[in-house]
Amino acid sequence: MKKKFRGIAILMVVMMLTVILSACNSSGNGSGSGGGAVSVGIVLPTKDETRWVQDEQRFKDALSSTKYSTEILFSQGSSAKEKENVETLINKGIKVLIICPQDGAAAAAAVESAKKEGITVIAYDRLITDTDAVDYYVTFDSLAVGAAQGQYLVDHAKGKGQPLYLYAGAASDNNAFLFFQGAWEVLQPKIVDGTFKIANSSEAEKLKDTKELSRDQMSAIISQVTTNWDPNEAKNKAQTHLTAAAADMKGDIAILAPNDGTARSIADVFSADSAVTDYVITGQDAEQASIQYIIDGKQSMTVFKDVRALVKDAMGMAVEILDSKTPETTGSYNNGTVDVKAKQTDVIVVDKDNVKKELIDSEYYKASDFTGL
Repeated sequence: MKKKFRGIAILMVVMMLTVILSACNSSGNGSGSGGGAVSVGIVLPTKDETRWVQDEQRFKDALSSTKYSTEILFSQGSSAKEKENVETLINKGIKVLIICPQDGAAAAAAVESAKKEGITVIAYDRLITDTDAVDYYVTFDSLAVGAAQGQYLVDHAKGKGQPLYLYAGAASDNNAFLFFQGAWEVLQPKIVDGTFKIANSSEAEKLKDTKELSRDQMSAIISQVTTNWDPNEAKNKAQTHLTAAAADMKGDIAILAPNDGTARSIADVFSADSAVTDYVITGQDAEQASIQYIIDGKQSMTVFKDVRALVKDAMGMAVEILDSKTPETTGSYNNGTVDVKAKQTDVIVVDKDNVKKELIDSEYYKASDFTGL
């Protein structure tokens, strides 16, 4: 009888050890590499946009040659889910958090939780505002993006009094302000000298003599011309503006569109109006559909932000932090509470003249992705 009990006791110990070892082996990163505690937690806005799904794989690839592990979670457009994701990653023992916020201000509470646990916080692509719990910001130079868009319109302006239609991103996204600021500072002198006349914003018209706009002044303009990064909202706004436009606000026009998705929608509306004889329209992101529009002459330009380089910069910074090194930075951005040290990734203007060189020869896209190249 004693031997029987001893055998059962040994069996129970073996089973307990098996469960413990199994738990240890499965507590690593389902989305990354290696086992054990997760080194780098990454939170991205949504899995419903190609850009972020591509980033997921790029992040995994960037860390694959290191000894560190990662787990990547998606917030699916919800700041509440984003906070929950951060808490999940904190509980997995992360040392570095890379987060692209759904809403820059709403994300403050989430990163403050991480900071309290001694986790280094890197804002990725979008700045987290109104908190001192952000250590670094990895971004494309958003002011340079807007300036490139504005400069393209200036370089392709024809004569005097050309109607200028202004559009912006979402008021909840700090980048939208930076893009608009960069564009405005280039366009404003050309509004003052009569090259352009503002067609669709009474607030911008009121402020046309002010080159350096305050946040509140920008907010007043953006509230009139926001697209919320939504192509349908951009389309509806463009239709409303064209319906209300006088004859002298049509003809040969210039359009500041904040990104490619909105640019295509706005371009479709303007091209369908017989009183619009020609237009120059900006974009950004080098989306495949917009590259086809550029080839077809429906969109004038896009600002190419090579996210391969952005991912590499963000993950490189995370590895330096994990290796107890101080990451290299190239500038800083004020988030309303502190100046956040930033690593800025270069941007490239792409139009019909250099689309093959920048996007096909660099293997960002394949030539077979397009027609008429």
